[in-house]
Amino acid sequence: MKKAAFTMKLIPGKEKEYEKRHNEIWPELTHLLKSAGIISYYIYLDKESGTLFAFQELTDDAQTAELPEHPVMKKWWAHMADIMETNSDYSPKVKKLEPVFTL
Repeated sequence: MKKAAFTMKLIPGKEKEYEKRHNEIWPELTHLLKSAGIISYYIYLDKESGTLFAFQELTDDAQTAELPEHPVMKKWWAHMADIMETNSDYSPKVKKLEPVFTL
């Protein structure tokens, strides 16, 4: 099993809306992520800084590289663009994290 961790940034005051939108995640997005090999996906919020910490467990043969080009993914990013820091294509600004310790 592979793992991935990264951070994103939420716009201040948008915490409840972010959680609401994820509680109402679209079935087609859930299907897309799972079919790409994402087994589990966790997102945590540091309320003081607005930093979102995301952690994914992936199958060994996960195919996530194509996700940014998928219409459902692009639609989700546009849907989220008003509440988080994004790039010009509405993809979230992501900072990948490197593993340094496992117990």
